[in-house]
Amino acid sequence: MGPTGEASAPGGLGRNRRTAMLALLSFAMLIVSLDQYIVVVALPDIARDLGYSARTLQSVISAYAVASAGFLLFGGRAADLLGRRRILVTGLALYAGASLAGALATGPGLLLAARAVQGLGGALVFPTTLALINTTFTEGPARNRALGIWGGAGAAGLVIGVLLGGVLTQAFGWEAVFLVNVALAGPALLLAFVLVPHDGPRAKGRTFDLPGALSVTSGVTLIVFALVQGPGLGWLSPGILVSAVAGPVLIAAFVVIERRSRDPLMPPGLLAHPHLVTGVVIAFLFMATFGSVLYFLSVYFQEVLGYDALRTGAGFLIPTAVVVAGSTLAGRLVTRFGLRLTLAASLAVGALGAVALGLAVSPDGSYAGLVPGLVALGTGDGVVFTAMFIAAATGVPDRQQGIASGIASTGSGAGAAVGLAVLVLVATAGLDGLSGEPLRTATADGIARALFCVAGGIVLTFLVAVRRCPTPSGPRPVPVPYQTRRC
Repeated sequence: MGPTGEASAPGGLGRNRRTAMLALLSFAMLIVSLDQYIVVVALPDIARDLGYSARTLQSVISAYAVASAGFLLFGGRAADLLGRRRILVTGLALYAGASLAGALATGPGLLLAARAVQGLGGALVFPTTLALINTTFTEGPARNRALGIWGGAGAAGLVIGVLLGGVLTQAFGWEAVFLVNVALAGPALLLAFVLVPHDGPRAKGRTFDLPGALSVTSGVTLIVFALVQGPGLGWLSPGILVSAVAGPVLIAAFVVIERRSRDPLMPPGLLAHPHLVTGVVIAFLFMATFGSVLYFLSVYFQEVLGYDALRTGAGFLIPTAVVVAGSTLAGRLVTRFGLRLTLAASLAVGALGAVALGLAVSPDGSYAGLVPGLVALGTGDGVVFTAMFIAAATGVPDRQQGIASGIASTGSGAGAAVGLAVLVLVATAGLDGLSGEPLRTATADGIARALFCVAGGIVLTFLVAVRRCPTPSGPRPVPVPYQTRRC
């Protein structure tokens, strides 16, 4: 163990190389985070050029969300069993290739296919980067600092995506929001071969639970698809009904398969791990609340305040800076004050920010009126994003960090899909048949309602964080069974 308290990584990764590896993993996380919202500002131009209708345009976002959420568990377990560098490289390659295909798309079908493959690439990269950090840095202050940097990159990517999307769309057209991913993912792919330690031989006797992987991936994908597409296609449409029924059936089949598997995809003991469960619940609620705000702010800027793509992107400069600062500081805050106090304080600040935004959103509102809420919400957003993954990784053995990361990131992906689906229903209630000024006024009122619901969801997350009571992070104690650990 080095002077900073960090354990040497496999393959003799030295201190400087370890730092470079952390920078690469954080950069990879930023790349996949960008694409969740980078196309939001470009949607009107995409609709005009490729022939999307108002009803189908949202699928450009949901195609990525559905594929990403569905394959996160698969990606995490594959990293544990097949090699973390292999899966990271595969994910980046899929991501870059799909981005190029998206830029060259000439119709809605091709673009949706490219977005889905982007989501698959992101589902491989996300849990793998998290697992690599958790196995490279020792649990406690060293890992907290590393996760602070990684989390800052991920949380910032969500916000920077909207900002960058506006700039690129205004300057070069919507195709640029896809081509930029090629320029970013390509170098990251090459550097992964240099900086990430070579995967060792696979452990003898361990197999990849293919039936379990197929059942859980299909089940989660169908459930997320139903939640995301239900508002647009209609909850009673055949595709939504089939997905809503088949998804839970496949999840039930996954449970049966896991009980009978000699080497299950999801080790049963992990689901009894208190910190992992806390991290997953908070990740779900976080993305359902904080993660949905960016979408509604983009709609508010463009459809209510009348901003163009560039000005909409510029509107996210302040939250970007605040989110990056909060995420980067989160590791130090957790080390000093513990997980419970850090999460509780940041969630309280975030809830106040959501209320402030809800009060500021109006047909005659101004950007200046949004700033206090943006700062408070962004602070909570940044800190919680990092802290929830610190909670999820605490006490998990290195050989299971991949699947643990997959479980936590699946929680966040599912939360994003569920939260946006529910909040869109809240925000768009009563808009049918409206146009002109009445539509603009009703849109602002609906977004305000959604923001107040976000505040309520953050309060619920606050209660979970306080009740679950994760132990303060510090030097790793002598390992004890999960069941005997107490807050």
